[in-house]
Amino acid sequence: MEGLFSSRRGSIVYLLVWLFLGSALGGVVTLSSEARLANALLFAVPVCLVYAYMSGYSAYYLCRAYPLGSDKARTIPLVFSVVAVLSGFIWLVIAQAWNGLCELVEPGWLGVELTKPLQALMVGLGILLYGFAAAVHYLVIEFVRAKGAEQRELESKLMAQDAELRMLRTQIDPHFLFNSLNSISALTSQNPKAARAMTLELASFFRQSLGLDAHRMISLGEEMVLIRHFLSVEQVRFGERLAVDEQVEDEALPCLVPPMIIQPLVENAVKHGIGGLTEGGTVRIKAQRNGSLLHIRVENEYDADEPQKKGNGIGLANVRQRLACAYKHEASIHWARQGAVFAVDITLPVELG
Repeated sequence: MEGLFSSRRGSIVYLLVWLFLGSALGGVVTLSSEARLANALLFAVPVCLVYAYMSGYSAYYLCRAYPLGSDKARTIPLVFSVVAVLSGFIWLVIAQAWNGLCELVEPGWLGVELTKPLQALMVGLGILLYGFAAAVHYLVIEFVRAKGAEQRELESKLMAQDAELRMLRTQIDPHFLFNSLNSISALTSQNPKAARAMTLELASFFRQSLGLDAHRMISLGEEMVLIRHFLSVEQVRFGERLAVDEQVEDEALPCLVPPMIIQPLVENAVKHGIGGLTEGGTVRIKAQRNGSLLHIRVENEYDADEPQKKGNGIGLANVRQRLACAYKHEASIHWARQGAVFAVDITLPVELG
């Protein structure tokens, strides 16, 4: 059963509360009559424990039958008032039966005198305690519902991250694959050795990118292996026009990052930067760990005279969205043009596997 009794801890807490209420009722019985404390406790505690689970289960199923916010919400006060009054009188009957049984066993030691005021007190207390049980169950049910909604939201976010990763792989520039295959075709007759090397690098790139399905996070070192495969293919295609400068500190390599978070930036650097320069240029990848933060920078030369295109591009927008989903406000991405250099800076919290 869901709710308060669904866990051992909840049942124990509920039992302890009712043991306290039973002891308190025993004290009231002692003060309102001539019964000894032992008699009062032996009468009140068992009666309270029986009522605890009777009212507890009854209130739980009523709370489930009349959930808050439903069309039945208007009838909740009336239904619970009737049931609470009925439960109060049933509790009195149970108390009278238990007290009579105790007096039969040992009249001089067990049992108490159930005076009219004490009976009225028990009925009123039974009504209040039933309301208390109902309120607790409503709180627990709403808490479980909110927790379940939060869990479903988290699962949907994880599914969205997986979908984004799959979408990102399908967005790997088709021209990259098309141009690579054309280059391989051209090299087959001119330089078979280079064509074979390019084919192997292309296969390694796609093999590793397809293997990222099962990973929520990968180390920066693994991400750099993927990027090196990508750049190796592009270097065969661009030749001496494409240079790579990798400045990644050893302390940064074990840090975890979302898979394929840097690759789109490097792809943009090659496609929109180096690809537009007749003499080519250099793609620089820098990464350093600074305390609890990991700083990553990708920069490249570009043609400053070329008109600036509107929009940030799919790659940058995708990276920003994935960072926000994975780290919320703890991560950031910024890009800027500095002279003839375009730079993208990522800052994210350090996580180690």
